[in-house]
Amino acid sequence: MNRSVNRRQFLKRTAGLAGAMAAMPYIVPASVFGQNPPSERITIGFIGTGKQSQHLQRSFMGASGTQVVAGADVDKLKLARSEKMANDHYAKSKADGKWSGFTSYGDFTELLARKDIDAVVIATPDHWHGLNAVYAARAGKDIFCEKPLGHNITESLAMLRETRRYNRVFQTGSMQRSDYRFRFACELVRNGYIGDITHVVVNVGGPPIDCDLPAETTPDYLDWPGWVGPAPMRPFHSELSPHISRDIFPNWRRYKDYGGGGMTDWGAHHFDIAQWGLGMDGDGPVEVIPPDGKDIKALTYRYASGITMTREGSYPGHGNVNGVLFVGSKGKVEVNRGYLKTWPDELKDQKLGPNEVHLYDSRNHYTDWLDAIKTRSKPICDVEIGCSTVIVCLIGNIAYELKRPLKWNPKTNQFVDDAEANRLRSRTMRSPWRI
Repeated sequence: MNRSVNRRQFLKRTAGLAGAMAAMPYIVPASVFGQNPPSERITIGFIGTGKQSQHLQRSFMGASGTQVVAGADVDKLKLARSEKMANDHYAKSKADGKWSGFTSYGDFTELLARKDIDAVVIATPDHWHGLNAVYAARAGKDIFCEKPLGHNITESLAMLRETRRYNRVFQTGSMQRSDYRFRFACELVRNGYIGDITHVVVNVGGPPIDCDLPAETTPDYLDWPGWVGPAPMRPFHSELSPHISRDIFPNWRRYKDYGGGGMTDWGAHHFDIAQWGLGMDGDGPVEVIPPDGKDIKALTYRYASGITMTREGSYPGHGNVNGVLFVGSKGKVEVNRGYLKTWPDELKDQKLGPNEVHLYDSRNHYTDWLDAIKTRSKPICDVEIGCSTVIVCLIGNIAYELKRPLKWNPKTNQFVDDAEANRLRSRTMRSPWRI
């Protein structure tokens, strides 16, 4: 198969579709179809069928009113596993115990070209997210994209721009927003129960490193150039794309060509909660300062309000931080998965009044997206939220790389008077890929 030709054909088709979609109304009422409206079933295709995708696929197959009908991956074994999961699941509801409605693709653009697919779930490595999501938006698909939103700032902003341009419903997979502990912790902060916020501590891993893994023999089931995609070409190594039999998460996120280290891995969760609690969705800090081994002990962000935020494992007088710690003039709130602690202790039992700030209440991150598709509304972790969160992570990584303080303008999404730092906002994609 000539992938370059297929991609050019796909881009040409989606360019024509894009113009038509931009002129279409956002919602088509069922009444226009007379007495026989189309099914309300949401058909879903998966782009990326690795380890994280298994959990996502089970969740969406188990949701009412959905059907997973296709998958795309460059790894034939992972793709076959996804196909079997779908066929086994849906066969249970068939009288003859058989179902084979799942179609597998080695090229995600072929999946996107199917007009009968309403939405896609993107669970590829981070360096693919921007391309997958932008092409999906142009093809008219609603999108659930695993966190972190994008590999770099420019591609993350492109995901936001194209989602809005084509009126797509986009859920970022920062699923802690759909956990009541995180929501309640942020509500306590937003309603002033710990006073004026002075500092936030986010306990996540550090920045990525250059990839120096030795070459290994490429397995015959893997399209390695397809895995590398827009990143610089390098030899295969199993740490980047482990065999299906190794029940582990791959380590590609450690390396800067493919991910952002712990800063964008857990950072896409915990910095997201910090931003939510500070009321900074769609916004961000104005300065980031890397540790210097002297006065600055940890990566430090400053907001225009004067609030500071550090990425470190402890806080003076507090000890090791469990997840995210909000420090206020009258108390503290610490939150993580399955964990919530407050100072004073009774705050954890506080009941909010009807006139206080109540944040978006989602009980399930996946069905929240499906409901938003049906109502054509923004889900709890809309693309703009995912974009502003990952930018916080990424400007921290750039500060680590340059080893100097950086001024940031969250309105223009550029570093202030700093050409060197601004060059690191994007990357050159390997041909034939482009956005």
